[in-house]
Amino acid sequence: MDWSTIFTLQNLSRLIDFVVVWILVYYLILMVRGTKAVQLLRGIVVIAIVKLVSLWAGFPMVSWLVDQVLSWGVIAIIVVFQPEIRRGLEHLGRGSLFIKGKKENQAAKKLITELDKAIQYMSKRRIGALITIQMNTGLEEYIETGIDIDAEVTGELLINIFIPNTPLHDGAVIIKDNRVAVAAAYLPLSQSNLIPKELGTRHRAAVGISELTDAMTIVISEETGEVSITQNNELLRGMTQDDYIKYFNDQLIKEEPDSDHRGNIFTEVSKFIDAHFKGEK
Repeated sequence: MDWSTIFTLQNLSRLIDFVVVWILVYYLILMVRGTKAVQLLRGIVVIAIVKLVSLWAGFPMVSWLVDQVLSWGVIAIIVVFQPEIRRGLEHLGRGSLFIKGKKENQAAKKLITELDKAIQYMSKRRIGALITIQMNTGLEEYIETGIDIDAEVTGELLINIFIPNTPLHDGAVIIKDNRVAVAAAYLPLSQSNLIPKELGTRHRAAVGISELTDAMTIVISEETGEVSITQNNELLRGMTQDDYIKYFNDQLIKEEPDSDHRGNIFTEVSKFIDAHFKGEK
């Protein structure tokens, strides 16, 4: 096979163009995940399918209507989804979509320290608590049911929220991007018959959110002070301090790349092409 006819400048340009488009699509999905913009993307897919079908079947009126929707829809999208667009541009400006590393892990380690402080205090005093940490699946649907906090995670704040008979102690605290997003949020209750009868509403809510998302939820029993964790439809009971800290580290601390390595797909493509041409020589 003559590799020189395959690795031409034109083909290389097309390959880079293809890769760039898919990277943009991938990060667009990351930005809108867990927001109301997900419904927008689904709607766009449906409109695109209708447009293709109308062209194939020869329905000029339907095709014209779809064209009008697309023409005016761009303005509507900018108006309705202005917060999501602004947030996405802010992420791009900070470069947070492409570079992840030590700062994320430093924030995760601080989060683990503050969680440990709160868990130890509340467990010893048998203060019931329900803390959900957003992982990959967005929790906007449940965040909307809570009371806005938007504060840095500290052990003292978590303890104060769950002190009995305070306004925010009922419901769940949801932590998003290493910040307390809301308190007193409502989580879906599991209807599973596998949950032990002695466990109450907090545990059912923790299992319920784990059935629908990949969120990690911490439960402290008001009756026994027992610490439990739910994730991916799994209930882990009787967690010791060493157990839950190890679990947090496994779930929240990411492996840091070398300082010179950015995990950039362009770097990998460049290495492959460079190595191939050297092999031809």
